[in-house]
Amino acid sequence: MAHHPHQQAIRAAAARLGRRRFLTVTGAAAALAFTTNLPSAHAAELTSHSLTEDPFTLGVASGDPLPDAVVLWTRLAPRPYEPGNGLPDEGVVRVDWEIAHDERFRRVARKGTATAHAEFNYTVHVDARGLDADRVYWYRFRAGRFTSPAGRTRTAPATGAHVREGRFGLVSCQAYHDGYFTAYGHLAGEDLDAVFHVGDYQYEYAVNAVGGARNYTDRTLPAHFNTETVTLDQYRLRYALYKTDEDLQAAHAAFPWYVTWDDHETENNYAGDVDENGNPPEEFLIRRAAAYRAYWENMPLRMPQRPDGPDMRLYRRFHYGRLAQFDILDTRQYRSNQAYGDGWQYPGPESEDPSRTLTGAAQERWLLDGFHRSRALWNVIPQQVTFSRRKNTTAARSKLSMDSWDGYPASRARVLAGVEAAGIENFVVLTGDVHVHYAFDIKKDFDDPASRTLGVEFVGTSITSGKDGADKPANWATYMAANPHMKFYNGRRGYVTVTLDREQARADYKTVPAVTTPGAPLTTAASFVSEAGNPGLHEV
Repeated sequence: MAHHPHQQAIRAAAARLGRRRFLTVTGAAAALAFTTNLPSAHAAELTSHSLTEDPFTLGVASGDPLPDAVVLWTRLAPRPYEPGNGLPDEGVVRVDWEIAHDERFRRVARKGTATAHAEFNYTVHVDARGLDADRVYWYRFRAGRFTSPAGRTRTAPATGAHVREGRFGLVSCQAYHDGYFTAYGHLAGEDLDAVFHVGDYQYEYAVNAVGGARNYTDRTLPAHFNTETVTLDQYRLRYALYKTDEDLQAAHAAFPWYVTWDDHETENNYAGDVDENGNPPEEFLIRRAAAYRAYWENMPLRMPQRPDGPDMRLYRRFHYGRLAQFDILDTRQYRSNQAYGDGWQYPGPESEDPSRTLTGAAQERWLLDGFHRSRALWNVIPQQVTFSRRKNTTAARSKLSMDSWDGYPASRARVLAGVEAAGIENFVVLTGDVHVHYAFDIKKDFDDPASRTLGVEFVGTSITSGKDGADKPANWATYMAANPHMKFYNGRRGYVTVTLDREQARADYKTVPAVTTPGAPLTTAASFVSEAGNPGLHEV
């Protein structure tokens, strides 16, 4: 007797997820979550004459560079603010791509043809292989009579290469409705090798007709943006809205990006299969499946990252010659639910339970194994939420954020024990989430300022989230006094540039004075270094 494809998918899902979790995903819910809209092998090809408007309205991007390869991305969207991008609900479009040694494309290194499927919202992911290591390239796409803007990318250095220096951007938290992406315009002009985006690429919250704090007077956004994202179409439309921003397009076109999500790509402060409002897991996992699919569709990620229903393997490792190892984490999908109902709470037996995890057991083993195998000078963890302890009063017993690593101290202790056991001397954590700049020394014992410094943490502020902010937020003096390992705190919008070389790691904290009006200038608010072999931050 033949099995229905949905039944086969559900049984395969059960084997992967385990009985307890699977029992929360039943019937039609499971069929939807696990088998939605896979491309058909018999889809009709749209002819070049079908494209009568420019389909490259969302720009181009590249990401996850290897020594011999990089992912190239675009999305065909002649009408980006319409469901389906203004293209048919079914069909495929052939998209030609090329990657060249020069920006005029006179010396083409590789070229080919990719397929944009309606089922993947006409997104294109090209894993361009056979490239030279540590080399700048330019790339572009063609569909019908239209040619995309050109992007600039760069491959990683060869494995084992002795690299003199690497320069990287650190960005996060770009709520469209909180202001203009001015910081991205400045980032695009930096001299960087790659960018790390550590979460909150888009927000699920409604965006009104005037773009929230952008307060448009020259355009009106469609009413369907003025609702929270829940469905696949809504998530896809929200990415289109964000990606029409010219500053964001410029930053994508300037450098390859390494991306990871935090919560708002799906829903605020979710934890594993638990949403913010206590809805049944089977309902939330359908939403998560939609959010994860839209994320993969709209990011320069390889096929191994393509989600399987509500599951997506996003943690992954990259090497930058012998200079650095990047272990990119996912601290949302596998975490235990926040202790004490989330928010800022006093720590106690619930938060300090050693069985609690922020990474999940498999990702934690992967991370610690990677420490032991690493031969890099710098071991860098791009991830989402504040790693170092952050008290909000000077009292001996103070509330901590249950959504950050402070709410999972056993998980943090296992990571730091792994750093010590592997003999890692140059440990760097890159963080987003909190919409402020921080610089921390990572202490072996945060209760003892004199204890050993095991590494440093650079926390980058938001691109827009939180609106304009202030250089010294109201709690600035309290935080600085309560946390002696906190070396810097600034509440403006912006980004961080991180430079790694054989002698030191350097962070330059960049800020703009406003995002609620366009065109703000850029300032370097502070710069810190940590010497190789002697961790600890010093202002320069």
